[in-house]
Amino acid sequence: MRSDKTGIIALSSEFSVMGINRQACRMLEIAPAPGTDCPLEKIVDTKSLAAAGRLFADAIEKKAPVKDAVICLVNASGRPFHCHVSALPLMSKHQSAIGVILSFKAIDVQNRAETSPPSLTYLPRLGYQGVVDSLPEGVFSIDREWRVNGFNKTAETLTGHARDDIIGKYCWQVFQSGSCQHNCPLADIFKNGRSWENQETTIRTHTGSVRKIRFNAGPLKTADGRVVGAVESFRLLPMKKENKRPSLDAFTFQGMIGKNAAMTSLFAMLRDVAASQADVLITGESGTGKELVARAIHTLSHPDAKTFVAVNCSALPETLLESELFGHEKGAFTGADQMKQGRFELAGNGTLFLDEIGELKPALQVKLLRVLEQKEFERVGGSSPITLFARVIAATNQDLDKAMACGRFREDLYYRLRTIPLRVPPLRERIEDIPLLVDHFINTFNLKYDKNVRLVDPKVMDFFKTYHWPGNIRELERCMEHAFVFVRGPIIFPRYLPEMEDFTGQKPPGPGKKINPDQENLLWALEKADGNRAQAAKLLTISRTSLWRKMKGAGLI
Repeated sequence: MRSDKTGIIALSSEFSVMGINRQACRMLEIAPAPGTDCPLEKIVDTKSLAAAGRLFADAIEKKAPVKDAVICLVNASGRPFHCHVSALPLMSKHQSAIGVILSFKAIDVQNRAETSPPSLTYLPRLGYQGVVDSLPEGVFSIDREWRVNGFNKTAETLTGHARDDIIGKYCWQVFQSGSCQHNCPLADIFKNGRSWENQETTIRTHTGSVRKIRFNAGPLKTADGRVVGAVESFRLLPMKKENKRPSLDAFTFQGMIGKNAAMTSLFAMLRDVAASQADVLITGESGTGKELVARAIHTLSHPDAKTFVAVNCSALPETLLESELFGHEKGAFTGADQMKQGRFELAGNGTLFLDEIGELKPALQVKLLRVLEQKEFERVGGSSPITLFARVIAATNQDLDKAMACGRFREDLYYRLRTIPLRVPPLRERIEDIPLLVDHFINTFNLKYDKNVRLVDPKVMDFFKTYHWPGNIRELERCMEHAFVFVRGPIIFPRYLPEMEDFTGQKPPGPGKKINPDQENLLWALEKADGNRAQAAKLLTISRTSLWRKMKGAGLI
């Protein structure tokens, strides 16, 4: 074997081939395609595996080259040969180690004089984006403001999102992960600087479907150790076929589920609404899914996936909300140290969704009316008009008729917004949709919690159909997730449900009649005891005879 040539192979952190030169192919007697798995035990002799693993890990973790280790490699024929091996970390443009470049030169047994460290000119010159795009895992990065600034080709394939549409968006807008609200790994990275390895969570794809992923995440640091962002790699996990419920497909429209007449009528209207450019006002109680309706209109209006920007008008004080909507010029107010684009501007040719529009203060109502009528606006502190291209969709859970009657909402703005009024019915008016929604949440939380729940107990379904659901679908979702935390088998029984007043501050009413306090206590105890009268009597600290007498007096037996 010639000893004057250097073999070079680039491996990802997951031990897949990113690049290999001809000499390495000759020495190892392999010709792997990019993306082919290449574990160390495939090219390293058993006696040198530990040393090779340390070499690889040191280069990645310390982000520094490791030179001239003596390692025994093995070719595809099983023939071992000793080499001088060096490892150079492969860095992304954000200074994170995404792999390692191994260079090796066979040691001439007749002349063991060491040679100079090998040059990397044998490796094809690949830009970092080209290297990252060739990885078999999805990779994305964010800055300290949580905006996506990197998104590789595999991430596009796995999520259905186009890179150009994702860059600049907040990561939670893109992925809607099951970890966004609680236990966010990226938040932990910014707070504690630690990496996350081999973790699982869920994301939503471009079509709205929930998929389970396995991911690794770590901080992006400058040369002086300052954390300037975070990077995450991920891959989709196989879907569990047994958890699929094809019957839901017939009742699903743009991520919304329903067979209730009011919902199917709403679904039928949305295509016509999307084809127009008219302003839309969506009304409905909190938790009914008004934003889903707005997103459906946006998706149907813009099949090319233009920007959807949502603003909760009740979440920010008036001064900050004005800047958030219209943007501001540098120096417009104390703390405005640079120009900022507002949501009207960021929405571009897409859709701006104004949620809780009934919370807007009168001064902002006047400015919003002007924007809607003149199709232009100015940044706070600016004087140059900016044209509004985005479609505006508003939503509220308030009774705007009452708000107008008491002077809290402008009548002219109301009629300008409600060119097309859409009402989303509360859950208590669509009882026939509850089993479909329950099936949907079973699918979702089976993936999230890696369980195999098949159905809910008939008593649970009966309760769901008689409960008044003040929190609507959002409350049903939280109720189902609470049950998934505690369920152990394939069926959700009443004992796994939360106390509903924990969610709403109210106790569920009886089916069609007012419950007196004695009845309420009896029903509560029997429900907690899953119908076991002896256990219910213990909960009420009375005898079984007294329980029987109270149940008979209350008409329960």
